[in-house]
Amino acid sequence: MKILGLHGGHDSAYAVLEDGLPIVHNELERFNRQKGCKGDSLKLALEIENNLDFDYIVTNRTGKFIQYFNYNEDALMANFPNSKLYITNHHQAHAANSFYTSEFEDALIITIDGGGVDYNDGRENTWGDLDSMPNSNAKITATTFWLGEGNKIKPIEVIDRAKLNVGVYWDHCTYHIFGLNRNAVKRGEEGTVMGMAAFGDADRYIGHFKNMGSGGTGPDNIDFLIEEASKSEQNKFDIAASLQLETERVCKNLFDSYVEKYKPKNICLSGGVSLNCVMVGKMFDWYPEVNIFCDPIPYDAGLTLGGCRYVWHHILDNPRIYGNPKNKTSYLGKSYDGDDCYSELDKASDKVNYELVDDDYVVDLLMKNDNVISIFGGGSESGRRALGNRSILADPRSKNMKDIINKKVKHRQWFRPFAPSIMRDEVKNWFTHDVGSPYMSVALKFKDGMSKKVPAVVHNDDTARFQSVREEDNEWYYNFIKKFKEKTEIPIVLNTSFNDREPIVETPEHAINCFLRTNIDYLYFREYGILVKKIRN
Repeated sequence: MKILGLHGGHDSAYAVLEDGLPIVHNELERFNRQKGCKGDSLKLALEIENNLDFDYIVTNRTGKFIQYFNYNEDALMANFPNSKLYITNHHQAHAANSFYTSEFEDALIITIDGGGVDYNDGRENTWGDLDSMPNSNAKITATTFWLGEGNKIKPIEVIDRAKLNVGVYWDHCTYHIFGLNRNAVKRGEEGTVMGMAAFGDADRYIGHFKNMGSGGTGPDNIDFLIEEASKSEQNKFDIAASLQLETERVCKNLFDSYVEKYKPKNICLSGGVSLNCVMVGKMFDWYPEVNIFCDPIPYDAGLTLGGCRYVWHHILDNPRIYGNPKNKTSYLGKSYDGDDCYSELDKASDKVNYELVDDDYVVDLLMKNDNVISIFGGGSESGRRALGNRSILADPRSKNMKDIINKKVKHRQWFRPFAPSIMRDEVKNWFTHDVGSPYMSVALKFKDGMSKKVPAVVHNDDTARFQSVREEDNEWYYNFIKKFKEKTEIPIVLNTSFNDREPIVETPEHAINCFLRTNIDYLYFREYGILVKKIRN
């Protein structure tokens, strides 16, 4: 049985679920090269998918009225005459993706973002008839709480965004105070602000954000903060630190009441605010007896998989899937064969040459001369983070590497940190909590004395947003890091996304283009052992 999920708001994407397991997730931005774009996810699916025989089509509410990526029901179902249509609520799909991806049999589920359309009375959806779905009880909400048990999820509170909207608050501050989010969708650079916070004095401006927890969509005195931010970089850092601290206070106060009431053993997180890895890391201190799982695609591109999973488990009553790595994989994008790689290399033959090597050769290169090596192979990652298939790798021991990559490769602010990819069984030896972070969802402090061994992946507050890597999740990447450990005694490599101020590269053509316009030293098509070098004139 196959289910197609579609989303056409910002972060447009589609997904395919087959017999309960995700087999495809493609984001439009990877193909049109426009970050976070709105667009025609149906067209993308029709262009890529060969078999369009779907049993169910799932989409979600976007906007004030019931609209679906600019299609009406007739236009949508004309392409899938034998399919049945289902419509999910926004946060319902977020909650479903987090819970059903996790291994938890039961959990408190928290979704928190900038808003999506939900029924405020928690009603159950029915099979879709787009024109007959009433709007009267549909409201835009930004925070919801659910209980997951077995193959069912149920809402326990849906909070109107007029009462709390942390996502919009951050959007507002990022745009107006820090001058970021100037792209077409006015979002996506909140992580830069979070990075600033590590350099700031959180007490200095904390009083200016006190309305966040009472429905504010931005500071009341924002003009003052804009002026302060314009005076110095340190002022920006201090403002960012205050914003981060107040966010943690607001969220903890909110979460505490539900943790106290329901006493969960497990928490699942979704929604764009759960990308705040600093706050997620602190949740392991707030709730030391609780297991925490973060949705691998917590922003709106994940609504596609969440909607499919909701229909498969909650509506069709199929059992949960435990212990299957395919249920939790993030490598759901397209794969490209050797012919694709060689064809693009031939087109660029006046600019690059290549040789055939093995992984040991590349590990040795990584250890020399502060080399920066881009990796391309397997299915592209779903989600905001590159996880070894579309990554730029470097030696974490280098004291110069952070500056080299920020300046010469990513062309971004000097203070932006980079992630360590670490073997999962080594986390306990390096970080303060022995927890998994397979999707780079968690920032933790290093254990005493450990951060000095890997200065390229340490942030200013002695933390890192790390990726824990298991062999069953990505066999090639795990064994590559293992080879690096055997030669250096360090079970960590620096990992950042293979891009330069654009979406993560998708195709071999994108990979070669990004390689040529940056100071990346080598490009490695890992599946085929092709090591690419620039021709120096």
